[in-house]
Amino acid sequence: MLRKKKILPILFLLPSLAFLLIFVYIPLLQNFYNSFFDFSVFSQTKTFVGLENFKVLLADKVVSIALINNVKYSIISVVLQVGFALVLAYILEDKVFSRIAPFLRVVYFIPVMISISVIALLFGFVYNPQMGLLNSFLELVGLDSLAEVWLGKPKTAIYAVIAMSQWQSIGFITMLFIVAIQKIPKELYEAADIDGAGKIRKFFSITVPQVRESIFVNTLITITGSMLVFNEPYILTNGGPGFSSMTMSVHMYQTGFVKDNMGYASTLAIVIFILTAVLALVQIRLSRTGKDD
Repeated sequence: MLRKKKILPILFLLPSLAFLLIFVYIPLLQNFYNSFFDFSVFSQTKTFVGLENFKVLLADKVVSIALINNVKYSIISVVLQVGFALVLAYILEDKVFSRIAPFLRVVYFIPVMISISVIALLFGFVYNPQMGLLNSFLELVGLDSLAEVWLGKPKTAIYAVIAMSQWQSIGFITMLFIVAIQKIPKELYEAADIDGAGKIRKFFSITVPQVRESIFVNTLITITGSMLVFNEPYILTNGGPGFSSMTMSVHMYQTGFVKDNMGYASTLAIVIFILTAVLALVQIRLSRTGKDD
């Protein structure tokens, strides 16, 4: 009977373990194997090239541009999707907004439910240099000197892509923070009110420490997503103009399916995996999540 109780939990885990093995670990190992070969999408044979793909990687200037863009994506996303979303969630949970908070939650969450293709089409109109909403608004308020060809200039293209991503994603992170804030005991805020603490003091002394675990999870989600970002730059700019808005995932896709170099694309995939894994481990180490103070 005791042996049966020990085996039963393992049986429940087997489907999940099989899923991970088939769709995560085996393809990951296969990708490492492919990085040592030169082959195309439909080639019947693979040519062993050893570390040649890694030598090409070190000399690839597009990789450095893509990495810098991914870092920009990560920094801006953490500030807005985590920092601003936490402030927004705190404001929405304030008693002053209790009546309209449900409506505002829906408003902020709607972009999350919209297809990325639709959003890209929408922002294509927003960024249009002739009739776009952004340049029209700047002209309306007398700031027409700031109008740009947002997706057509190397200096602004990546930031325009990042802005679109923030508009879509902030609502999702805000909802996660709202759930975390709602779990904070009300007694803590009541005690702070008795002590005469203001809203800003309560935010930093109560809300932030109490949602520390949620901050870590949301930061991890945001940074990982920033390192893997593909849809937004691919649909809006395809990595252009030139390589100014290129990201690692777009570079990997173009290398594998446009340039038909699957071996080197596998090498780029390894770089993305290593960077994402290292960043996740560093965050776990620094945050000390799950540990008591």
